[in-house]
Amino acid sequence: MTATVRHFGINADDVPRAKAFYESVFGWRFETWGPPGFYLINGAGIGGALQGRHEIKPGAKMLGFEVTMAVDDVKATLAAVEAAGGKIVMQPTHIETVGTLIWFEDTEGNLAGAMQYDSDAPH
Repeated sequence: MTATVRHFGINADDVPRAKAFYESVFGWRFETWGPPGFYLINGAGIGGALQGRHEIKPGAKMLGFEVTMAVDDVKATLAAVEAAGGKIVMQPTHIETVGTLIWFEDTEGNLAGAMQYDSDAPH
């Protein structure tokens, strides 16, 4: 089973401040998309988002950048995570026009996502 990094997210307590920072430092541009305070990042090389900080699992807010791997079969990935000693912290959830996402915790306590992208999802 192979997976490629396809998406990263920047979590921020103050989204407008973070937006201004990344526009100034890297010249990235932001496009409003989805829920309020959620932006797609243009110019980062791979799919990225800027969003308000949120909990991936109860009591654990994402402090750094988050990463999502593109996988061919999210159910097989879920099974592989558990078989390798990881924990599923969010069961498969479908995001309209994007795909089906899980969040998992690896054996070291790191949180990451795996997404089976819909065939017509934007790249």
